[in-house]
Amino acid sequence: MLTRVVPSVAVICAALLWSVDGLLRQDLYSLSSLVIVALEHLIGALIFLPFLFRSASKIKLLDRRGWISIFWVSICGGLLGTYFYTKALGYVNYIDLSVVVLIQKLQPLFAISLASIILKEKLSKRFIFLASIAILGGYLTTFGNKSFLHLDSKSIIASLLALLASFCWGSSTVLGKDALKQIPFELVTCIRLIVTGTVALFIITSSGNFSDIYSLSIENYKTIIIIVFTSGSIALSIYYYGLQNLAASHTAIYELVWPLSAVLIDWLMKGKTLSLTQMIGAIILLSSMTILIKENSSE
Repeated sequence: MLTRVVPSVAVICAALLWSVDGLLRQDLYSLSSLVIVALEHLIGALIFLPFLFRSASKIKLLDRRGWISIFWVSICGGLLGTYFYTKALGYVNYIDLSVVVLIQKLQPLFAISLASIILKEKLSKRFIFLASIAILGGYLTTFGNKSFLHLDSKSIIASLLALLASFCWGSSTVLGKDALKQIPFELVTCIRLIVTGTVALFIITSSGNFSDIYSLSIENYKTIIIIVFTSGSIALSIYYYGLQNLAASHTAIYELVWPLSAVLIDWLMKGKTLSLTQMIGAIILLSSMTILIKENSSE
């Protein structure tokens, strides 16, 4: 019983930490998203470096598929997912934190759809129906009762960035679970942080924007370090521990704590609330995804 409860609590704790992540990243909206991604991952890699030395012999357990999974999680989930999410939160004057986070709950939709493409799993008519309802809920949550044609370009861009982040993280959950079958969660966390941070730093250097790192203030560095020790690397390792010991579909259910607590935090700390239409959309989105995840788990 305890072996099931502890991983579940771990995922819930990680989700609660991610709820604070949006508030922290919004304070960095004026900075380069790529610089933030590079620094938070490289600092996190330094923290988990001892695990790499201690478990170096286990790296050879990774086969070709395992390495593909690691690189996909590092590039798509770590680099692109975090970049799109941070970029979306940069539009603080155009889209609420609650909306950005709620859009993330379309992740299982992408995960199950990709499983059907990659693993050739058949999608039922019920899945297609629930997926359509979830998309409708996501639309209402994002735009409320506004017409898509009457939205400003900034809101649309922010929403699309959040949706891209959702795809990146949804696909990374599937492949991350695959890598965790071969090596322990601490090692997966460390390798992901190193690969993501190194690639991001290489892109910054190649594009001639390395000077952006020097332009960060002491307060900026403090915020990034706080992210690393809360919603960043630490939350990631806690999440991977839970994912290693739970089914991916069960993990997705516990992750629902993230959007719910993020909406509450956004309301308590910034006084921002969703409109009635957006609240209805959020209920539709979370309800349909919960049913979808449970059914997929049963199957």
